[in-house]
Amino acid sequence: MGRQPFQFAAVRSIGWFRLSENTMQVSSGGNSRARKILTLFGTRPEVIKLAPVIAALSAMPEEFVTVNVSSSQHTDLLRPLIRDFAIRLDHDLNVMKPNQTLSSLAAAVLSALDPILVSEQPDLVLVQGDTTTALAGAQAAFHRKIPVGHVEAGLRSGDPNSPFPEEMNRRLISKLATYHFAATANNRNTLLAEGVSPEGIFVTGNPVVDALGEMLERAHPSPAIAQLIDSTKSFKRILLTTHRRESFGQRMADNLKVLKSFIESHPQTALIFPVHPNPSVSGPARSILGNCDRIHLIPPLDYEQFVFVMSQSWLIVSDSGGVQEEAPSLGKPLLVLRENTERPEAIEAGCAQLVGEGEHLADLLEEAIAPGSWIESVAAVANPFGDGHAARRIAVAIAESLGVNMSEPILS
Repeated sequence: MGRQPFQFAAVRSIGWFRLSENTMQVSSGGNSRARKILTLFGTRPEVIKLAPVIAALSAMPEEFVTVNVSSSQHTDLLRPLIRDFAIRLDHDLNVMKPNQTLSSLAAAVLSALDPILVSEQPDLVLVQGDTTTALAGAQAAFHRKIPVGHVEAGLRSGDPNSPFPEEMNRRLISKLATYHFAATANNRNTLLAEGVSPEGIFVTGNPVVDALGEMLERAHPSPAIAQLIDSTKSFKRILLTTHRRESFGQRMADNLKVLKSFIESHPQTALIFPVHPNPSVSGPARSILGNCDRIHLIPPLDYEQFVFVMSQSWLIVSDSGGVQEEAPSLGKPLLVLRENTERPEAIEAGCAQLVGEGEHLADLLEEAIAPGSWIESVAAVANPFGDGHAARRIAVAIAESLGVNMSEPILS
């Protein structure tokens, strides 16, 4: 996708070293048995980011036995992705219930996962990110004295309540985890500052880049999306996603009004908004943006269609954490609809700008469309989140950590 290679490293008692592509072959010589890895997921982002890791582990059958567990924290959003990424599902906790609180969800995951841990006896439980499923899974494994591996470790916004509850979830998972697979050197430094042992930290890149690359290669627009892209081909397309709790209420209404005003005053632009079904999103979307020329309110998109629409966009405006990684992977400029971000690398690299509060969104939109804007150089910026080989690095790091013999790494 035109990105420069991501330099990654792992930390060990011998110091910094870098695994080359030639050292990623693991030898099974001397292993008494394959190591069993139980991977837990429950939401759309978890499946997207863990699918490449599961595939990398499965590609080493002499070294690993994989057990894949879904909490079904998401239901309708989850099943298509499990199918699209060809993930074998071994256990489904089926914990989601209508109007469930975060506490009852966490309790349900803890209760349902524990007997599976007893029966499967995994050597490692792998979780991703900052969901309630991930936190409960890490805690359940800790209770059984099973090591925890945390994919996408070390993200911090600095505000315990933003995003909520994700910021606190990831802080707590870091306390429970044994192995920390950090996407960037900045994430590693955060973990070190919090007292995490350097021997357990691996800087690998983010596997979302792996998943995005695979999906982009095979992405084909549905008839409806093909028609939408064709009908907007003469416009600068802005893709909007907003769904976070912190965005609900007056903040969301204000953002939508700014976007509407911008589209109306710039006839060369069009807005595409896949509207989240939550009434806190769909209500303002209909009342503020409904029946507006060049504003297209569409149903939520599956990942393949979303990736395709992102690739066809001129600018992305979003409060999503995952989109902050996906937009730079596609060379697309991003305005982050948040006051802070746990992914400052995109902003530091020049791929994104943080909107913050007030009328800043209007100013940033005008700045984006002005001649000579910063967005014109985004496509040439190296992706700060990786080069598409994070999953393989995570698998190799797990193999080494669990005592699977492997080629001697090359010192950097």
